[in-house]
Amino acid sequence: MMGGDRETVIRVEGLGKRYRLGQREPIYYRTLRDSIARHLGRGLRKAARLSPLVKKHQDDHGGGDGQRWIWALKDVSFEVKKGEVVGIIGRNGAGKSTLLKILSRITEPTEGRVEMHGRVASLLEIGTGFHPELTGRENIYLNGAILGMKRAEIDRKFDEIVAFAELERFLDTPVKRYSSGMYVRLAFAVAAHLEPEILLVDEVLAVGDTAFQKKCLGKMGDVAHEGRTVVFVSHNMGAVENLCQCGIVLDRGQAVYIGGQIDAVSVYLRSLADKTLSLRDRTDRQGTGAVRVVGIEFRDTSGNLLNSVPCGTDIDVYLHFEAEGEFPRRYVTAGVVFKTQLDTPVFQHNNRLTGQDFGPLPTGGAFVCRLRRLPLTPSVYRVAYSIRAGEECLDTISDAAELTVVEGDFFGCGLVPPSTHGVCLVEGRWRLEADTPAPSI
Repeated sequence: MMGGDRETVIRVEGLGKRYRLGQREPIYYRTLRDSIARHLGRGLRKAARLSPLVKKHQDDHGGGDGQRWIWALKDVSFEVKKGEVVGIIGRNGAGKSTLLKILSRITEPTEGRVEMHGRVASLLEIGTGFHPELTGRENIYLNGAILGMKRAEIDRKFDEIVAFAELERFLDTPVKRYSSGMYVRLAFAVAAHLEPEILLVDEVLAVGDTAFQKKCLGKMGDVAHEGRTVVFVSHNMGAVENLCQCGIVLDRGQAVYIGGQIDAVSVYLRSLADKTLSLRDRTDRQGTGAVRVVGIEFRDTSGNLLNSVPCGTDIDVYLHFEAEGEFPRRYVTAGVVFKTQLDTPVFQHNNRLTGQDFGPLPTGGAFVCRLRRLPLTPSVYRVAYSIRAGEECLDTISDAAELTVVEGDFFGCGLVPPSTHGVCLVEGRWRLEADTPAPSI
């Protein structure tokens, strides 16, 4: 997905998966003859799907049997290189889990093709991959055998798996008696430690407690650093930003974005927000309304409108407002807060911090804040504002605008660290002092 000459380990081309809406076929007890006929029929239907003429007929006529169908995935194509960590994100029902099931060979695609190069381990729904009647110990060896590992290889990893899962007391208990949390502990430990070349992980990690989730995320990072590939489905945008290098955004079964994980998270979060209303018409504001912000603009110091801002440049933030008649009250405070796409505040600024008083307000105008040498790494930031008079809130919206920050020469050396290393840029100077004594302990 990303550049370089690394080997492609996953190639997906024109992938589609269609499901029938409505009731499933009734299940009957069958004779041996019925079963043989049923399997032969499956083979014929599979061969028919390969015929372009039959496929066109089915597409034009809803499957050819009068039933209603829905495409869980449609025309999805991408490549994943060896050693990449790819996050798959999207709303519920976007097709994320269906995609992982196809990659895991649990589900057969309706159309398209998938190439997988390497040993695959997957952690999808609870219950997948383990035999409920076998003990935890037996399932470890069973999963290793399925992955093609020799018993000596499993023996070498066994103690590490058990220690990670923290289930020593229950190792010889059938897994059907495990709680969902215990199951996930063992399932993840097995999937991550039996050295697959490709690890597929669904949102199932959300079942575990917070400490275990953190432990799993750290292990997935270790797996990636060892040169193995991870495909990770999650609603945890922080985990996607920190763990992944690439992102795929699915929406209604289609890939609407494929690229860097920071931009993928931005695309996904923007899709959740209602962008149809202007700031003047927003109804999610709070305050008395005596003064209302009706527009936000970002301009350079020459007054030119900006669609994106290089880090390290001076910008003016305009809060255009309307007041109910002349607003006589003094000590009005106008402020802005810049936040990450995960809604984490980065910094705020207001006129109280600079000791400035606007005096009585006109019926309309703009509060203007000049930010010098914008100290933000390249990413998309959310901007909130608030207008207050003393302790009284006049107007505030917590997600009023977005600002795209692009690479600039903040340090004067042509280098800017990525936002995964921190979102703030700080000026500093380094020096070397020889023969400086270390502090005593």
